[in-house]
Amino acid sequence: MIHSGKAVKMKKRFACRAIPLFFLLTIMLSGCAGSARMGRDIFASGDESPERIGRLVAGELLQRPEFMLYRASHWRGIHYAEACAGFGAIRLAGLLEDKELLARLSNRYSRANTDTLTDLADHVDANVYGILPLELYKYIKDEQFLKQGIELADAQWAAPRADGLTHQTRFWIDDIWMIGALQVQAWRATGDPVYLERAALEIDAYLEKLQQPNGLFYHGEGAPFFWGRGNGWTAAGMAELLSELPPGNPHYPAILAGYRRMMEALRLHQAEDGMWRQLVDHSASWKESSATAMFGYAVTVGVKKGLLDKSLYTPVYRKAWQALVTYIGDDGKISEVCVGTGKSADINHYLTRPRSAGDLHGQAPILWFAYTLLATYQ
Repeated sequence: MIHSGKAVKMKKRFACRAIPLFFLLTIMLSGCAGSARMGRDIFASGDESPERIGRLVAGELLQRPEFMLYRASHWRGIHYAEACAGFGAIRLAGLLEDKELLARLSNRYSRANTDTLTDLADHVDANVYGILPLELYKYIKDEQFLKQGIELADAQWAAPRADGLTHQTRFWIDDIWMIGALQVQAWRATGDPVYLERAALEIDAYLEKLQQPNGLFYHGEGAPFFWGRGNGWTAAGMAELLSELPPGNPHYPAILAGYRRMMEALRLHQAEDGMWRQLVDHSASWKESSATAMFGYAVTVGVKKGLLDKSLYTPVYRKAWQALVTYIGDDGKISEVCVGTGKSADINHYLTRPRSAGDLHGQAPILWFAYTLLATYQ
């Protein structure tokens, strides 16, 4: 029988040894979880969970019986907003290793090869569709997806200008995504550096010509306003390229500097609740969800790639996500999405734009944002 005094001393001795061991194990386990999952500890459960939201929005996309089509004088085919939403859903399904969801998305877009093939109409709005089959090819090694995506990527440089830029160059801010994302996707699918060089050359030229001293971008010539979603395409396009572009690339310093200038401007103009506005710098304009999702995506990529100060920008993207989830209904549709918007010299054109729920311009970047909150970036 152990004397009670000795028992107490032994318990104390055990406790002194056990406590450090407990903390050591806790640190080791938390470190392992963080390095393996990186992001899943943020909003990991409940209504704010990126996985829950991403699945909800992807499910809403799959419930649509028809494609969203673009009908214009220059081409007719699958709308770029549907292409961007499908790309986001496939990317998320691949990250989650959800074979059933990937199969459903593959079935949906396999039809594009037969009954609604996007026309190779030599226009950025048409060619950007290539990001979708190239993302599918990563997980479903069907050569038709690779062929379709590469044809669309190469068509952008079928007749390059004398300065090496694509003949599709029009210096609209949307193109930083439309051209950049497609070329980056072609790089990911093939490993051919020509695609990264094309994207870097193009985006560097766009930044030099279009970025304003405050870091933001006017909607276009004759439209001196910082329209939210237009700037969103720009922010997302730069983030997409910088997630792959080697620091040794000659265009890297200028693109990184332009990206950081924009991110700082966005940080300063973010509303208290985490949203951004229809006109980024106009405090009286309404809070708009598609721009907020695009900006949140771009900031998250920057933090996870080490391009932005983690302590300064992590609260930015967390606030954005927490705000956005309040705009998403049980049906998976996000509200307060600005409808398609052309350029105007009248500020009221932007301030009075109609708003919609479930517009794929807003659904798409929610999927990108959910993906990047869950993804590990090396």
